[in-house]
Amino acid sequence: MNIQQFRAILFLFACFSAAHLQAAQQAVILQYHHVDEGTPAPTSITPALFDEHIRFIQENGYIVWPLDDAVEAVRNNKPLPDKAVVITIDDAYRSVYTEIYPRMKKLGWSFTVFVNSDAHDNQQGHYITWDQMREMKQHGAIFANHTNSHLHLLRKHAGEDEAAWLVRVKKDVELGQRRLIEELGDAPMLFAYPYGEHNPALRKLITDMGYVGFGQQSGPIGPLSDYAMLPRFPMAAGFAGMKRFPEKLNTLPLPVISVEPANAVLSGDDSLPVLKLGLAKGDYQHNALACYISGQGRGKVSWDGDMLTVTPNRTLPV
Repeated sequence: MNIQQFRAILFLFACFSAAHLQAAQQAVILQYHHVDEGTPAPTSITPALFDEHIRFIQENGYIVWPLDDAVEAVRNNKPLPDKAVVITIDDAYRSVYTEIYPRMKKLGWSFTVFVNSDAHDNQQGHYITWDQMREMKQHGAIFANHTNSHLHLLRKHAGEDEAAWLVRVKKDVELGQRRLIEELGDAPMLFAYPYGEHNPALRKLITDMGYVGFGQQSGPIGPLSDYAMLPRFPMAAGFAGMKRFPEKLNTLPLPVISVEPANAVLSGDDSLPVLKLGLAKGDYQHNALACYISGQGRGKVSWDGDMLTVTPNRTLPV
């Protein structure tokens, strides 16, 4: 499957509700790639903006937790600070060592880096080295699996059926985990999907392998979260500014108990999809909830009891 053969993930939507929900145990996970002045804008923020993020966290009572501890606490209803925030970085680019690590070390904050091991084995210049990872690990860094290859996992090779595809992906994930353990001594069972791409078969594979999976969709984690695809707030381009940063840190998890369709990858003939979210019982203010569709603004929202249905205003582009 290539990029032309599937459409955008259902919607890039954000749901906001003024319903009076009982506050649930939760944590906000932030996702960074580059903290650099000269790297691609869609995956970067400047060091100055990163400093503003840090300052806001410090000055407003937030507690930075290790990713594995936060997930365990939410999943098992263990004590968690009211303002728990987690810092994660994907791909282990050079700036994680030059910009992020010195700041985290000075503050004594834990952070998690998702590593695609092949890039480090081949000593590609814009990635950190295994020696740098070993140093960082001594000062609060956690390194976790981002596959070995960092390929688009949903793309099958020519002539490859689903069984062969799953075998190949499993080997790639296993190799990534093995290289982490060989170089760093251990690795948690945490996995971030490259590009945030997944489908039901891939999520089942990751779960069956014993991993907690992380995507790139926005939102905090809570007791009703799907631990095959936990959300993180991407911090890059136009999504990391200080105007919206406090709002993201204060977000409560929307209590979603079902999602239709389960597969976020659309077929070529499904250009006007319908998204259905089943919510836990609650006193929702239906008129206060809005869902925004990438490139279209506010979508059409309807309710049937606690079932929320969203439809686009027009067909989605490829």
